Formats: sequence, C-alpha cells, structure tokens
Amino acid sequence: MQDQILRKFFLGFIQIHILHHAKKDPFYGAWMIEELKEHGYDMSPGTLYPLLHSMESKGLVEKEEKTVEGKVRKYYKITTLGNEVLEEARKKAYELFKEIRD
Repeated sequence: MQDQILRKFFLGFIQIHILHHAKKDPFYGAWMIEELKEHGYDMSPGTLYPLLHSMESKGLVEKEEKTVEGKVRKYYKITTLGNEVLEEARKKAYELFKEIRD
C-alpha cells in the first residue's frame, strides 16, 4: 500500500520534472529515462511513454517526430498550457515546502 502511495506522489514530481525539461529544450524518451535515473527514479519505457502520452493528450506537451540515424525519435516540448501549469506547480511547491520547512 505504501509503495502505491509513494508511486502516485513520485509520478506527480516526475511530471513537473518533465515539464521543466520540456521548457528548456525538446527531449526524447530515452534521454528522459537517463535524466530521471540521475535523480534516483528508475523508470521503464513502459511507464514513461504512457505518462508522456497522457501529458500530450492533456495539452501539456506536444510531440514532434524526427528521423535521427535512420530511426524515428519523438521529441517532446512544452506547450503554453504546460508552461502555465509548470509555473503554478512551482509556486505551490515553493509555498508548501517553505511551510513544511518552517
């Protein structure tokens, strides 16, 4: 039960992290998996790609396909809505963690 609760929390953090990177530069899934590993998240493609698809269907990111070395890569970048959500999430997280810390 505890694992399921933590998983739900972490998926929220991961979505914020995805939006953060999608704002900086377009990225592809394999790169994001490695990026998340650097922060202690062990995420499989079977978890990441449905999450990205969900974020795309909600209008938070948009996908562009590019052929790189003969393979089609899907690059994700932030949308206007995604940027607004990211900024609101940053404000809320800052307020919440400031309150918890004090």
